[in-house]
Amino acid sequence: MMEMGLLVCILAIFATMAMALWRAVRGQSIYDTIVGVNVFGTKTVLLIALITYFSGHDDLIDVALVYALINFLAVIAVLKLVRRRDLAASGERGHD
Repeated sequence: MMEMGLLVCILAIFATMAMALWRAVRGQSIYDTIVGVNVFGTKTVLLIALITYFSGHDDLIDVALVYALINFLAVIAVLKLVRRRDLAASGERGHD
């Protein structure tokens, strides 16, 4: 019964990852793309954590934590770049 629950959880995560990927590829704005990529990264961390829990290999949780940190920092960096580009296009000067 536990394997069936794991399978359902993994399939649900894959379904939400597919929707996030669709949003990232077909998003109407750059912010839709950023949100889609961020959700995809978050679901990847969740998938790694599930695999860690059910496989019993506790050392894999470090991989999930590092991936979560990289995902967070990458999204912040991309948002800063987009903000600078928007400010440069409008002729304003940002205060970072």
